Amino acid sequence: MTKASDRRVSESIKTGDVLKLDNQLCFAVYAAAHAFNATYKPLLEPLGLTYPQYLVMLVLWQEDGMTVSAIGGRLGLDSGTLTPLLKRLEAAGLVSRLRDATDERQVRITLTAPGRALKQKAKGIPKALFCASGLTLADILALRGKLESLAANLRAFAAESA
Repeated sequence: MTKASDRRVSESIKTGDVLKLDNQLCFAVYAAAHAFNATYKPLLEPLGLTYPQYLVMLVLWQEDGMTVSAIGGRLGLDSGTLTPLLKRLEAAGLVSRLRDATDERQVRITLTAPGRALKQKAKGIPKALFCASGLTLADILALRGKLESLAANLRAFAAESA
């Protein structure tokens, strides 16, 4: 935000305009998320991935053979959301879903050869997003840190409120 927009937000809040849409942090985050999705869409289409599928692939490229629950925990997704996503990745031939040999209640997700090969094709995506952001690396790192803190604070508040 610019100093002028900071002043406008402060003045709006002081004058009782706390419910003005432009004063809502949640709306700024929501609008940024939509802009991210719109930016990712043409980058992911050649890979045959949606944004949520890309996130799963990022997790598996980092650590192959994770359980469904571990992937869900890493991404903050419940099994009701994650299972159909994994089934589509399996149908596309990118992952295999297998019951854990030591605990049949657990399903392990492993990359197939095409799933591993897709990583190489995806390597340019972070750079494209960096360029599209118009931010410096220092700005991106600071923003990511602030967003991680914000998310942690909001999760803690929600847990205390439950």
